[in-house]
Amino acid sequence: MGCDFFRFKQFIIKQSGAAMKVGVDSVLLGVWAFPPPLTSYSSPLILDVGTGTGLLALMMAQRFPNAIIDAVEIDNEAHQQAVENATNSPWNNRIRLICDDFFNYAENCFHRYNLIICNPPYFTASLKSPNNKRSIARHNDSLPHSSLLVSASKLLTSDGMFAIVLPTAEAISLINEAKTHGLFLKRMLHVQAFPSKPVHRIMLELSKTEFSPENQKLCIEKADRSDYTEEYKQLTKDFYLKF
Repeated sequence: MGCDFFRFKQFIIKQSGAAMKVGVDSVLLGVWAFPPPLTSYSSPLILDVGTGTGLLALMMAQRFPNAIIDAVEIDNEAHQQAVENATNSPWNNRIRLICDDFFNYAENCFHRYNLIICNPPYFTASLKSPNNKRSIARHNDSLPHSSLLVSASKLLTSDGMFAIVLPTAEAISLINEAKTHGLFLKRMLHVQAFPSKPVHRIMLELSKTEFSPENQKLCIEKADRSDYTEEYKQLTKDFYLKF
């Protein structure tokens, strides 16, 4: 997934200007996340935080034909690439690209979103890449998780959902911290590369309403690594060319 473009069934992601290329985490989050029941809204409003190449915004546009998607990106080069990707897609009239610091955007935003989706920078204390753009994309100095929770809570509708993917330790920490900001776990998906490997990513869906959370698990590959699992194929079949 490291080339200058990635072809999906209904759109192409150009990514030469992006620090972080198309990856499994974003694709899984894009197929797993749901807004509140679509019968409640004629045009759900979705926010993609740190859109990068625009992948999640495009996935939301494909999955939810009536949705309007706002996509915020701080890096100008990535923003320009997201604009190009959205413009060349079938849904360019439903995706609005914003080049801004997310917290500045949140402070001045009067919209309330039915779904906020984010594949954020993960790391809080690790060796940084000499590539500054890649460091920004990977480390949460510029998008701290505590501040992300505050802004997500502010921008969500009363029945809105906040969907996010994180490594295991960071996900558990976020669940606990989210409660202090009035956000509660509704669903979580534990992701393994294959059955003998530990869970390495967790998808979280948070809401302003307390639920008895659903706990799910997904293996990407079969135990013998001969093929992808049927569950993974079914989740991603509307996007990946190979399924």
